[in-house]
Amino acid sequence: MRGAGAGSSSSVTETENGRVSKVEAADVGAGQMGQRYLAAGARIGMRLWAAQPPSEGKPEAAREYETVGYVVTGRARLRAGDRTLELGPGDSWVVPAGVSHTYEIVEAFTAVEATSPPAQQAGRDAPPG
Repeated sequence: MRGAGAGSSSSVTETENGRVSKVEAADVGAGQMGQRYLAAGARIGMRLWAAQPPSEGKPEAAREYETVGYVVTGRARLRAGDRTLELGPGDSWVVPAGVSHTYEIVEAFTAVEATSPPAQQAGRDAPPG
């Protein structure tokens, strides 16, 4: 199972159709940009951006994965080219694979994202630059 460390309480159960797994909060790994990697399967991964502080947008970057997200708390701006989307609690968004974009955190921001394929595999989630 991806994300579980040695001695973890995360678990995997084999079924006749595949694996059912759980990732404990204590076993969640952190990424270089502040994201926390949650559960991941072969074709989709989930990550959490928890209480990210306000910040200027980083340079736009295109990723090889599709992203869908949901804002739990806070506010951010999603910029893609000449388009800006204002994101607040309860909003959700989609960024297709290959679209250059950036986020500006306006107010302490917590969001959950799913990426396909999983961002945390094969170095897909390295910081731009």
